Order: sequence, then C-alpha cells, then structure tokens
Amino acid sequence: MSDLHDVVPVAPPDLDAATTMWAEYTATRPQAAEDRDHTVEHFGDTARLADELLQIVLSGGKRATAELVSEFAHRGDPLPRIGSHWIACDSSGAPRIIIRSTALRIGPFDSADAAFAVAEGEDDRSLESWRREHQRYWERTCSARGAVWSELDEIVFEYFSVVWPPEHAD
Repeated sequence: MSDLHDVVPVAPPDLDAATTMWAEYTATRPQAAEDRDHTVEHFGDTARLADELLQIVLSGGKRATAELVSEFAHRGDPLPRIGSHWIACDSSGAPRIIIRSTALRIGPFDSADAAFAVAEGEDDRSLESWRREHQRYWERTCSARGAVWSELDEIVFEYFSVVWPPEHAD
C-alpha cells in the first residue's frame, strides 16, 4: 500500500509569494524583468514527488526535466524557451527557487539518452530507470486528464540552472 503522501496533490502555488520572489530577483537582475511569461509551478503530480524532486534540485543533483508537450497545452502554458524562467514551488505551494532554461529540445521518448537521465538526477540516474519511471509518470498523468500516453508523444527535454535565491543559485 502506498503512503498517503504519495497520492496527496500539491497545493496551488502561492502567487503572491511568487510575485514577491520574482520582484526580488528582477531587482537584482533587471534584464530578467523582460521575461514577462515566467510560470509558477512545481515538479511532479503529487506532494511527495514535488518535494522529492525539488530537494534533488536544491542539493545540486537535478539540472534537467522532461514534460510532455501535450501537458503544457492542457495547462494552457507556453512551451519553455531558452532563457525563460519558472518559479518552482514545494508541495505546500510556497515558491522556493527560480529556474532559467538553458537548453531545450523536443523529441519522442526513445530520444532520451544516458546523459539526460544523469542530468535529471532521479532514481539511480540510469537511462533504464529514467524510461521506467517516466513511462509510469506519463501514463498516470495522461490518464488523469483523460488521455492515453504513447512513446511517440512529443517531450520537451529541458536543461536549466537555478538563478534565485542566491544561496541556491548555480
């Protein structure tokens, strides 16, 4: 049986706190203020996963992420672009860090490689575990929105750096 934290959804982002964090960041980096389309979101689809993945980022072990193109469309979010920002929240909705996209590509499931699996920093960092866990994740998230996941679905493979707050910045 799974732990209750495994199925608890994440809380909605605290948009007021995210606005404050963004203002603090752009006050020190005025060029970032041009990115008006930054998003406020979390990793994963459960409280446990959001906090677990955020912790890997905070510890420096995760500098990549992958998401289905169809999931961005479903949420009404634009696809990331190189230089775009997003504010990553924990499971309570509190903004914790600001991430900046540094490299992107779109491809199918089988285009993931070992280097990307290592950069994602999850599980044992192998390509085999990346494929197993992401298949499980996308089957679950697609099912939750009434869709069926396919290995042919387009995936955004995103590399990022942490840019704020200073104590967590790369």
